[in-house]
Amino acid sequence: MSKAEGPLKTPDSRYLVVRGRLWRTSNPDLSDDERQRLVTQLMDARRAVGIAKRCGDAAAEQSAHEAVGVAKIALGERGPVWWTDGSPDLNRHMARNTPYAEWFAALEGAPAVVEQQ
Repeated sequence: MSKAEGPLKTPDSRYLVVRGRLWRTSNPDLSDDERQRLVTQLMDARRAVGIAKRCGDAAAEQSAHEAVGVAKIALGERGPVWWTDGSPDLNRHMARNTPYAEWFAALEGAPAVVEQQ
Protein backbone atom coordinates (compact mmCIF):
# COMPACT_ATOMS: atom_id res chain seq x y z
CA MET A 1 0.00 0.00 0.00
CA SER A 2 1.35 3.42 -0.88
CA LYS A 3 1.25 6.37 1.48
CA ALA A 4 -1.03 8.12 -1.03
CA GLU A 5 -3.71 5.51 -0.29
CA GLY A 6 -3.67 6.42 3.40
CA PRO A 7 -3.43 4.13 6.37
CA LEU A 8 -4.69 0.57 6.16
CA LYS A 9 -8.16 0.22 7.68
CA THR A 10 -10.14 -2.88 8.52
CA PRO A 11 -13.04 -3.62 6.16
CA ASP A 12 -15.52 -2.12 8.68
CA SER A 13 -13.30 0.99 9.14
CA ARG A 14 -13.28 0.54 12.92
CA TYR A 15 -9.50 0.20 13.13
CA LEU A 16 -6.30 1.37 11.52
CA VAL A 17 -3.64 -1.32 11.20
CA VAL A 18 -0.12 -0.19 12.10
CA ARG A 19 2.64 -2.81 12.04
CA GLY A 20 -0.03 -5.50 12.42
CA ARG A 21 -1.72 -3.89 15.44
CA LEU A 22 -5.29 -2.57 15.49
CA TRP A 23 -5.87 1.03 16.59
CA ARG A 24 -9.43 2.28 16.93
CA THR A 25 -10.42 5.00 14.46
CA SER A 26 -12.30 8.16 15.28
CA ASN A 27 -16.07 8.09 15.41
CA PRO A 28 -17.25 8.64 11.82
CA ASP A 29 -20.45 10.26 13.11
CA LEU A 30 -18.55 13.35 14.34
CA SER A 31 -19.09 16.42 12.21
CA ASP A 32 -16.05 17.68 10.30
CA ASP A 33 -15.93 20.78 12.50
CA GLU A 34 -16.11 18.76 15.73
CA ARG A 35 -13.49 16.29 14.51
CA GLN A 36 -11.14 19.13 13.55
CA ARG A 37 -11.66 20.84 16.91
CA LEU A 38 -10.85 17.61 18.76
CA VAL A 39 -7.83 16.81 16.58
CA THR A 40 -6.49 20.31 17.25
CA GLN A 41 -7.07 19.77 20.97
CA LEU A 42 -5.26 16.41 20.75
CA MET A 43 -2.26 17.86 18.91
CA ASP A 44 -2.01 20.75 21.38
CA ALA A 45 -2.04 18.25 24.26
CA ARG A 46 0.63 16.09 22.61
CA ARG A 47 2.84 19.14 22.11
CA ALA A 48 2.31 20.02 25.78
CA VAL A 49 3.52 16.52 26.75
CA GLY A 50 6.74 17.07 24.82
CA ILE A 51 7.32 20.52 26.28
CA ALA A 52 6.70 19.27 29.81
CA LYS A 53 9.10 16.34 29.28
CA ARG A 54 11.83 18.63 27.97
CA CYS A 55 11.34 20.96 30.94
CA GLY A 56 11.26 18.09 33.43
CA ASP A 57 7.88 19.27 34.76
CA ALA A 58 6.21 16.07 35.96
CA ALA A 59 2.97 17.80 37.01
CA ALA A 60 2.58 19.52 33.64
CA GLU A 61 3.39 16.28 31.86
CA GLN A 62 0.72 14.40 33.82
CA SER A 63 -1.81 17.13 33.06
CA ALA A 64 -0.92 17.04 29.36
CA HIS A 65 -1.25 13.23 29.25
CA GLU A 66 -4.70 13.59 30.81
CA ALA A 67 -5.63 16.16 28.13
CA VAL A 68 -4.50 13.68 25.44
CA GLY A 69 -6.79 11.06 26.99
CA VAL A 70 -9.76 13.43 27.11
CA ALA A 71 -9.34 14.31 23.44
CA LYS A 72 -8.94 10.66 22.39
CA ILE A 73 -12.08 9.68 24.32
CA ALA A 74 -14.03 12.52 22.70
CA LEU A 75 -12.80 11.37 19.27
CA GLY A 76 -13.94 7.82 20.06
CA GLU A 77 -10.43 6.35 19.89
CA ARG A 78 -10.54 5.38 23.59
CA GLY A 79 -13.30 4.79 26.10
CA PRO A 80 -16.65 3.35 25.07
CA VAL A 81 -16.81 2.12 21.50
CA TRP A 82 -18.72 4.23 19.00
CA TRP A 83 -20.40 1.33 17.21
CA THR A 84 -23.64 -0.15 18.49
CA ASP A 85 -23.71 -3.76 17.27
CA GLY A 86 -22.18 -5.23 20.42
CA SER A 87 -18.85 -6.16 18.80
CA PRO A 88 -15.97 -6.11 21.30
CA ASP A 89 -13.25 -3.51 21.34
CA LEU A 90 -10.09 -4.97 19.83
CA ASN A 91 -8.03 -1.80 20.18
CA ARG A 92 -4.30 -2.53 20.46
CA HIS A 93 -4.73 -6.23 19.64
CA MET A 94 -2.57 -7.79 16.96
CA ALA A 95 -4.74 -8.28 13.86
CA ARG A 96 -3.60 -11.90 13.56
CA ASN A 97 -5.22 -12.64 16.96
CA THR A 98 -8.65 -11.22 16.11
CA PRO A 99 -11.60 -11.93 13.85
CA TYR A 100 -9.69 -9.87 11.25
CA ALA A 101 -6.94 -12.53 11.06
CA GLU A 102 -7.94 -14.07 7.71
CA TRP A 103 -8.45 -10.68 6.10
CA PHE A 104 -5.08 -9.46 7.38
CA ALA A 105 -3.24 -12.65 6.39
CA ALA A 106 -4.64 -12.34 2.86
CA LEU A 107 -3.17 -8.84 2.64
CA GLU A 108 0.17 -10.04 3.96
CA GLY A 109 0.12 -13.12 1.75
CA ALA A 110 0.60 -15.38 4.76
CA PRO A 111 -1.68 -17.98 6.36
CA ALA A 112 -3.76 -16.77 9.30
CA VAL A 113 -2.39 -18.04 12.59
CA VAL A 114 -4.54 -17.17 15.57
CA GLU A 115 -2.77 -17.26 18.91
CA GLN A 116 -4.77 -18.08 22.02
CA GLN A 117 -5.22 -15.08 24.29
